[in-house]
Amino acid sequence: MNKISPEIWFPEWKPTTADRVAPDERLPWPQTVVAGFQHVVAMFGSTVLAPIIMGFDPNVAVLFSGIGTLLFFLVVGGRVPSYLGSSFSFIAVVIAASAYSGSGPNLNIGTALGGIIAAGVVYAAIGLVVIRIGYGWIETLMPPVVTGGIVAAIGLNLAPIAVKGVSASGFDRASGLVTIVAVGVAAVYAPGVLRRIPVLIGGFVGYLFYAVGAGSMGLGKPIDFSGLAAAPWLGMPQFTAPAFNAGAMALIAPVAVILVAENLGHIKAIGAMTGRNLDPYVGRAFLGDGLATILSGFCGGTGVTTYAENMGVMAVTRIYSTLVFVVAAGFAILLGFSPKFGALILTIPGPVIGGLSIVIFGLITATAGRIWVENKVDFSETKNLITTAAAVIAGAGDLTLNLGGFTLGGIGTATFGAILLYALLNRKTEEPAEEVSPEAAE
Repeated sequence: MNKISPEIWFPEWKPTTADRVAPDERLPWPQTVVAGFQHVVAMFGSTVLAPIIMGFDPNVAVLFSGIGTLLFFLVVGGRVPSYLGSSFSFIAVVIAASAYSGSGPNLNIGTALGGIIAAGVVYAAIGLVVIRIGYGWIETLMPPVVTGGIVAAIGLNLAPIAVKGVSASGFDRASGLVTIVAVGVAAVYAPGVLRRIPVLIGGFVGYLFYAVGAGSMGLGKPIDFSGLAAAPWLGMPQFTAPAFNAGAMALIAPVAVILVAENLGHIKAIGAMTGRNLDPYVGRAFLGDGLATILSGFCGGTGVTTYAENMGVMAVTRIYSTLVFVVAAGFAILLGFSPKFGALILTIPGPVIGGLSIVIFGLITATAGRIWVENKVDFSETKNLITTAAAVIAGAGDLTLNLGGFTLGGIGTATFGAILLYALLNRKTEEPAEEVSPEAAE
């Protein structure tokens, strides 16, 4: 059912000027280029923020978001319109595995990269299994109550990191709060497509607030632009080799479970938007995303995933042509080879990053509620309630388990705990209330 003939691996992309552009259609090339750049802007804020929070090189992350998107495009045969950007699901486990302090370059990035590669291998292997037998077993193993609990645990596990980023001084707290409010205002009140890039707009407003307060009023440490002035416009990014540590790999690899659930949800949503049945490409989408994560990890980049921000742009513009994402990937690759761009990103003040982190990590947690509501999860069922309660608290409290030579952090404990606990509790069917006859009631 999932096998596609090599002769028709790629669609023909028929030219069109209609208001609604299907995945296998394309606009005239000038409009395609503009649409592709729009997707770069949409992914930019989150794709750059994730590596900064983890202490990675943003140039490398952006470069491999572009390369990863092209790899994904090839694996799915240009059938699934998606952009791959830095995944926030890796942040908590990467920080834990590398003992990152929260500011400056991550000195143990190699250890984290080994774990990211391990997650990519697990992810790609799941993709191969899905290609072979379908994805029904995933929905059985990880129903919405389980995936929602794991997502909530990830967001809450990250909360202390975000709050710490804006807590150094009163001015830092003010800068963080201004950033948070700006993101919210942009998300609700910005016109048109600008509403799809609230992180970028909020970061810009927070940056200006901090720059004026620190530079003109002396309320904080002024922004240092010396690195920006010295950086060349074009040059090679700083690649980093991975180091394979069993403990770090065991800690980070379970993130693949989250990526699977996330990607499956995105493909279902894109299928609904485009009116196309994309189920035959689910396995190939997992495989493409997994391979892109492996490649990124080998070169110093973050793990990648399909991006909701770009899905939002598609929903607004009604342009679903997969060629648009090839153009977007090309722009990202060009940015990745610009040290000037990377130096500019590194001038973003810590409190602004902290404010953005509060919003992003909060949205991760809130996404759990959305999963439960959209899938009508019934919390009157004891198995759902207990599974969610245990997963959320294990993740939020960072419950760590030492299993022989492996250390399983809070996210891993929440992930495997939710899956296993639900499987155990789901063996018993909830008994319906006993019906009482009118005669017995009397």
